[in-house]
Amino acid sequence: MTFPILIKGQNMPLPEDVVRVDVVIGWVESEIEVDASALLLGVDGKVCSDSDFVFYNQPESSDGSVRFLGTSATEEGAQARIAIELSAVPDNVHTVALAGSVGSGSFGDLGKLALRVVDAAGKILAEYVTADATSESAFVFGEVYRRGSEWKVRAVGQGWDSGLAGLATDFGVDIDEEDPDPSVTPLGAAPVSEPEAVVVQEVGSVDVAAPIHERTPHNEPNTAVRTRGVRTAKRAAKKAKPIEFKLAEGENWQPARLFSVFGVGAGEEQEKRATSALIATMQVVRPFARALCARIGAPAGAFEGYVEVQYERGESKVIPDAVLKVVRGSRIWTGLLEVKTGSGKLRRDQLESYLDVARRKKYDAVVSLSNDVPASAGELPVEVDRRKLTKVALRHLSWAEVAHEARMLLSHGGIEDDLQVWILSEFLRYLDHPRSGAVEFVDMGRHWVAVRDAVTAGTLRASDQKALTVADTWMSLSRHLALRLTSELGVTVKHVLSRRHLTDRVARSAAVTERLAADGTFEAVLRIPDTAGDLVVVADIRTNKIRCRTTLDAPNEGTSGRRVSWLLKQLADAPGDVQVEAVFSARGNEACEHLEKVRADAKVLTGGRVGTIVSFSLEQTFPMGNRRSGTAASFIASVTSATDSFYGTVIQPLRGWVPAAPKQPDPSQPEAVAVADM
Repeated sequence: MTFPILIKGQNMPLPEDVVRVDVVIGWVESEIEVDASALLLGVDGKVCSDSDFVFYNQPESSDGSVRFLGTSATEEGAQARIAIELSAVPDNVHTVALAGSVGSGSFGDLGKLALRVVDAAGKILAEYVTADATSESAFVFGEVYRRGSEWKVRAVGQGWDSGLAGLATDFGVDIDEEDPDPSVTPLGAAPVSEPEAVVVQEVGSVDVAAPIHERTPHNEPNTAVRTRGVRTAKRAAKKAKPIEFKLAEGENWQPARLFSVFGVGAGEEQEKRATSALIATMQVVRPFARALCARIGAPAGAFEGYVEVQYERGESKVIPDAVLKVVRGSRIWTGLLEVKTGSGKLRRDQLESYLDVARRKKYDAVVSLSNDVPASAGELPVEVDRRKLTKVALRHLSWAEVAHEARMLLSHGGIEDDLQVWILSEFLRYLDHPRSGAVEFVDMGRHWVAVRDAVTAGTLRASDQKALTVADTWMSLSRHLALRLTSELGVTVKHVLSRRHLTDRVARSAAVTERLAADGTFEAVLRIPDTAGDLVVVADIRTNKIRCRTTLDAPNEGTSGRRVSWLLKQLADAPGDVQVEAVFSARGNEACEHLEKVRADAKVLTGGRVGTIVSFSLEQTFPMGNRRSGTAASFIASVTSATDSFYGTVIQPLRGWVPAAPKQPDPSQPEAVAVADM
């Protein structure tokens, strides 16, 4: 897949038929939070009003043309996404400046920074990558701007050392440093009566690559009166308590279900029940609705959903499972929802008929929801005619992602009302029941048994189409593992992929199949924030085993014996069958023993070795289930169980080595005094 790569200061036109774009700001170190923002500027380089600043406290411009869609994890790090409806941008807006800021640290800590412009189908139209940032805590990545009747994108790469407040001050904004008013609408809700905004400095209409703050305005500065400065403070998410039931006389007493599973059949009836439960929950639990809306490109606003709405399409009728409406200011976002449960598969003809209706009705998107878990965020499980996506976006959600968002909110805060917590818990309780048809990931597909047997027999070849299908399923399972750990741990867990495999599905599937044919293994790499090393999961089909491992650096001081002792203290409760491999500084010099033997005598790793230990690798082997479907003996269940167990007993207790702080010299010692007097 090829697309234009911009260098700093370069610009390029966007395709004429593109009426909406998503601007994705990405960075490598996902542990650092970046707050993305967009500013709608006139030809004088000023916002016309406070509502022209789009950021976490005000996620949409007043006209609805620019929306902040939130932050999410990627296989390369993390990203923040901003949607721009080019056809809806007011005529007096010349430029949309795209910026980011960090509350602590600097952009130099984030590694590679990227700005990508993508169309409604996820195709990358342009990319700007930089690693030049150092001490900056605020950064303008680029601009989407008008030049006559066309829209263009420019790479900017301009930074400030003074953070969001400094950027705003430099651009003529008064900062409100007072504590936030508790009566102010929470994050992501509708704008308050006195919206908060940032004004950027002048951006001239001349098509040049000068930094934003150096350009000369062509019109008089904006003179709009602001009675209140920008309030950049964030409020911590609150966590309400679920309703407790205490009067049951036995463990077999079950509270009544809000969403009953009694009498649920399959097929259409199952889909209708799941759709109704989802829509009802989103209407009541606004943080849940906002989380899902961010995933499908909808704004944060008042949500309403309608089921079984009929539309005319020629001589026939089109009936989507639901119509989604989100009100933000004066704008209404609309999406058509197609739902599948159980083993139901999305159909191209059905989705394209919805796209036709949405385009005719000037709706914003068609959303598919099924048990398909694409290997990468933004991928679609069904290919459609791309010509139908020029004015309507096609988004996909999996039931696994829906459950993931519910668990995140319940476990890690974001809902302040006890009743809403109970309702969301009941919805999740419904999804967890087998009759709901909303399974997370329980089946490797119909080709799994044939491919597994071919691997065992040694007859599998990389060109086998069945193997390519199973390879896609493994990648989906890997992403499911990352989503599952994210919801349980409350931090963003990444499924690590190379840059090429992130954007090229064909190359990714081919690479997985080649490895499966060569050595009979699948591999997934999961990166968990604040851990000493990545969690690597290897499913070995030939040996019928699952291996989990991690690698961490050893302390760079002390003897090898002391370095082993440092590791053993952290693994006090780890299983004895964990293999410990020590890699020494002398090339080709390694030692490996089970943890129980190392505990008994650390010298089994260090005796007779040359050099000092530079790293440790820890690995544990688990049995593999053979069944295809989601039973306790299934392949998927065994992979999930092994991942959970290894993380909890081995990786979670580990902390990377941190050297002791340098000690000050003792002034009472003559040597120290002599040095100080030199």
